[in-house]
Amino acid sequence: MRTADFDFKFPESLIAYQPLPRGAARLLVVDRDGHSSPKVTVTGALVDFLNPGDALVLNDTLVLRARVKGVSSSGSPVEILLLRPISNGSTLGEIRLLGMKWEAMVKPAKRFKIGDRITFSPRMVATVATVLEGGTRYLDFALDSTQFYSELEKTGKIPLPPYIKREAEAEDEIAYQSLFAENPGSVAAPTASLHLSASMLEGIAAKGVEIHKVTLHVGAGTFRPVQSENILDHDMHSEMFSFSETTATALNTVRRRGGKIWAVGTTAARVLETQSNGKGSDRFEPGQGETRIFIYPGYLWKGVDGLLTNFHWPKSTLFMLVCSLLGTERTKQIYSEAFAQGFRLFSFGDAMLIR
Repeated sequence: MRTADFDFKFPESLIAYQPLPRGAARLLVVDRDGHSSPKVTVTGALVDFLNPGDALVLNDTLVLRARVKGVSSSGSPVEILLLRPISNGSTLGEIRLLGMKWEAMVKPAKRFKIGDRITFSPRMVATVATVLEGGTRYLDFALDSTQFYSELEKTGKIPLPPYIKREAEAEDEIAYQSLFAENPGSVAAPTASLHLSASMLEGIAAKGVEIHKVTLHVGAGTFRPVQSENILDHDMHSEMFSFSETTATALNTVRRRGGKIWAVGTTAARVLETQSNGKGSDRFEPGQGETRIFIYPGYLWKGVDGLLTNFHWPKSTLFMLVCSLLGTERTKQIYSEAFAQGFRLFSFGDAMLIR
């Protein structure tokens, strides 16, 4: 399956660099069976397409202030982007890791070897523990988790998507975070979640739709386009997730009574599909760990009946996931028609509801 099949052109003028109020973005409603034409409304009308007895599944990950500036031992400026935490108690290279350990992108990377130190604040000092082949570093902050996240809150900034070439503003601290974010760990927002307002969630619950949460910590790999000529040769990035027994039991109950499972975002969908065995009504299994699930055309969906998602970059694994639901050529045609109607693109853009 060629990566080039998932390429398309889009008007750069449609890239959304600033968010709209929650619920105000446009929503394109698309039926998977293709029997009816897409409908255009706003995300605030999401509740109209859900039924009592359904379940809406949210990703409650919290975006870290993962972009941090500091100085090297020689006084040179340094900037890092935290990517993912590493397990405790390990020894990497020549350095014994003592506290919170993270894989990070470091700029300028070439200057930093094992043992070099970077100071971000009087309490937040990192030691380069190892140098990885891809150019990233393992950094040891010698802080426990409480101290680390406290310092990060003071010194870091929200990491806006790489195509947004501006510094994060005060408004982004709120706009690039879902209202239900509570488990810290992401370096990018689960952007479909950004459309949901408190009043929308209240209205959905009042209609008799259950709201449940899973956690998937979004990594920087979400922005990486597939580079291999054949998508099957793509090295899919891994992301940490958690799916509680309480949520699995509740969703199995919804399934048994015939309700639909709606995923808010590709991240929630990836958790549901990772933990679904596809067997009967009790198909969801609790668990936690890392998922490398790669969903592309030909994939048999087992846990998700409907998906709320944004418009994605060409040749991205997220676009391929959407193509697995609608078919590649149909998805490209839907995108083309959305572009003609001025739908806004990417993280701060408009949304699609696939049902």
